[in-house]
Amino acid sequence: MNGWKFRRQHAISGFIVDFVCLSAKLVVEVDGKVHQEAEQAEYDAGRTHSLHELGYTLLRFSNPQVTHNLLQVLETIRQQLQLKS
Repeated sequence: MNGWKFRRQHAISGFIVDFVCLSAKLVVEVDGKVHQEAEQAEYDAGRTHSLHELGYTLLRFSNPQVTHNLLQVLETIRQQLQLKS
């Protein structure tokens, strides 16, 4: 994306993230319905906190957002990358 390189299913400090741009320290997660459950939401919050402490920015999108509004998702990612440059 605009010259930024992403890795898929990458390990960071014991977590496997969906997508990461290492040079921008940007993590992109695409979440299904399981992430709406209270127990999973609590785990995700802790994971997000840990990644933030490592200096990563995390963007989280739902499956329906990606499926039905991909252009907006990509624009959000692009805008975040722009802040990193």
